[in-house]
Order: sequence, then C-alpha cells, then structure tokens
Amino acid sequence: MDAKSKKKIQRSWMMYDFGNSAFATTIMAAVLPVYYSTVAASGLDDHLATSYWGYSQSISVLIVAILAPILGAISDFSAAKKKFLRFFSFMGIIASILMIFISEGDYLLASLLFIVGSIGFSGGNIFYDGFLPEIAEKEEMDRVSSGGFAYGYIGGGILLAINVMMILNPSWFGIADTEWATRISLASVGIWWLIFTIPLLKNIKEEKKEKVERTKSYVSIGFSRVGNTFREMKQFKQLIIFLIAFWLYNDGISTIIRMATVYGSEIGIGQNDLIIALLITQFVGIPFTFFFGWLAVKITAKKALFITLYVYLGIVIIGYFMSTALHFYILAIIVGMVQGGAQSLSRSIFGRMIPTGKHAEFFGFYGISSKFAAVIGPFMFAIIGQLTGNSRLGILSLVFFFIIGIILLKFVDIDKGIEEAQRASNKNEEVKIRPQ
Repeated sequence: MDAKSKKKIQRSWMMYDFGNSAFATTIMAAVLPVYYSTVAASGLDDHLATSYWGYSQSISVLIVAILAPILGAISDFSAAKKKFLRFFSFMGIIASILMIFISEGDYLLASLLFIVGSIGFSGGNIFYDGFLPEIAEKEEMDRVSSGGFAYGYIGGGILLAINVMMILNPSWFGIADTEWATRISLASVGIWWLIFTIPLLKNIKEEKKEKVERTKSYVSIGFSRVGNTFREMKQFKQLIIFLIAFWLYNDGISTIIRMATVYGSEIGIGQNDLIIALLITQFVGIPFTFFFGWLAVKITAKKALFITLYVYLGIVIIGYFMSTALHFYILAIIVGMVQGGAQSLSRSIFGRMIPTGKHAEFFGFYGISSKFAAVIGPFMFAIIGQLTGNSRLGILSLVFFFIIGIILLKFVDIDKGIEEAQRASNKNEEVKIRPQ
C-alpha cells in the first residue's frame, strides 16, 4: 500500500470516530441522561431515576460483554470485521433516530432504545478497534489511535454544540419547545453517525486470509475460538496483567462518563450547566488527546498513561464534594484534559502486545474486559444510590478501581509483552508452513 492510500484509509478510520462519538457525547453523556432524569423518568424520585439509568447502563454493557469475544473470534475466522462493523453501526444509528419518540414518562422506552443503541455503539467499536493494527504500523499506533480519539472529540463536540444551541434556543431552529429540541437532538445523532461512517465502509478493506472450509455454524466457531483464545492467553503474561489493570481503571473512567450528568442533576445542578460543561470537556479534549500522543513518544506510553490515571483519582475525590455548577465546570475541564489520553494510550498499548492475525479476536477480549468492568461501576453507583438515597458514596467508591488499576499497571512490561506477541506470531507462521 502506498503512503497516500494508507493516509486515506487512516483518515477514513478516524472519521468513523468523528461520527459515532456523537452517541457518546449527546446520548451517553450529555443530553439523554438529563432528559431521562427530568422528562422520561418524571414522576420517579430523583435517586430512583439515577438508579434506573445506572441499571440501563449495566444491562447494555453486560450484553456487549457477553457478545464481544464471540464476535471478535467470528470476525477473525471469517475476515468479516467490515460486515460486523456495518451491522452494529446501523443498529446504533436506527436506535438513535427512534429516540425522537421518547416523551414524558417513557423511561422504559428510553432505557430500551439506549440499551439497543449502546450495543450497536460498543459492538461496532470492537471491529473498529480491530482494524487499528491493520492500518497502522506498531510505531504509528500511538499517533493513529490518539488521532481517532481527537477526531471523536471534534465530531462529537460539533454536534453537541449544535444540539446545545437547539435546546437553549429552539425558536432559532423553528422548533416548538425545549422538549422537542431535545428529541430532535437525540435523533440527529443517528444521522450524523451514518454520514461519517460512509468513508470507512467505502475505503477500508479486510486483510486477505487463506480460505478455510467451514463445517460448523459461526456461533459454534465463535465459542470454540473463544475457548482457544482463553487457553492461548496463558502465554501472554504481560497482556493479561495489562487487561486486568485496564479492566479496573477503565471501569472508573467509563462510570464517570456514563453517570456524570445524571449525578449532577441529582445534586441540583441545572440542565443547561450540565450540558455546556460537557461541551467544554469535548473541546478541551481535542488538544490534550494530541498532547498525550506526543507525550507518549517523549516519555513512553505507560508513563503518560499513569499521569492520566493519577488525575482521574483526584477527579473522583473532588467529585464527592461537588455541590455547585462551578465545581462541575472545573471537573469537566480536568476530565477533558485526560479522558482521550487515557483511552487512546490504553488502546495503543494493547495493540502492540497482540499477535499477528488475532486482531479482532484479541480486541474482542479487550472489549469484554472493559465491558464487564463497565457493568460493575454503574451497578455499584446505582445500588449505593438506591440503598442510601444519595449517590455521593457511589462516586467515592470509584477510588478503589483507580488505585488497584494503577498498582497492577506498574507490573506491566510492555517490551516483554511485544516479545511474547512476536514469539506467538512466529510460532503460528511455522505451523502454517510446516509440511503436512
């Protein structure tokens, strides 16, 4: 592949993040949580609305966690990452567009569409991530991975800015009231996501694989490959330690992303302040995501990742004492400084330590580690809030996830992990060429 074609494919890959990140910003983080709490779940006590939102989060990620390794294994066997990416993307796109029908008291419909949309969003990302080692060399991964997250901040931020203007000034757009502006904003995510998925589907190509005769269903193959991958993982000691560390600290990160606005709403921060603060997070995140990609080259990706996690630890502690809109704005800025860096560096570190030809399968495990973890955080947040009638102790419980994750990450030797992956790749090649 020539340099020009390679850059075009990498840009197309990044543009998918530009489009689908609108789901993470408008639906997952900013607009739907507040709309869910104030409109869809109107009539419920505030702490119950927060808890039901937390349960919706947990159900969605649990389903994806169960599917992730199976889908990854199937896509590697069939060379069908692109097909699965298309399927899950359209699932999320359609669910987002249908959110225009969520009205007062429709919290069950809101939860259902959110769960379906989240499955599409997270399922699609498994196959999207699986393309990273195919479109970037190991020495490019920090840059390309960081670029994808930066594009995501830009795309998600632009649409969120438009949606904020619609919600604050519906008459400017010829919309009757704030509720309808919010419903249209939710539906706009699906249209935005669709438009910026087209370049990736048009330009990306699967790695060519030797055709293997299939004698079993893809589901059977998927379960079989998952079992094989579990057994194979034993030879990747560094990768296992990293996955467990990631499982823990990413639980804290994802819970903050998913629960921040509904938590802020419960403690009395206004809807407009919540949404504007998260918009600030998006645009602060753009330069800092590039910054951490640059910093990883200067001091190593692992050291740069440690910086982001220590900052997150402080965010959780400050969040416990948060009581005013100013506090929320300050935390939103700090989160924007480290969120993209933590996620992109984690993805690129993992991408270095997986063997050739196992990209989607191992990124399926990367997905399952993060998704199973993401079940626990929102569930803990929800159950503590429901039992105590207050969610402040829920936010404080996230300290545990960051501390243990940081400790485990100290034991990860990335260079050894790369060597383990290379040995496995060489062994696989020897098996392929050995005379039968």
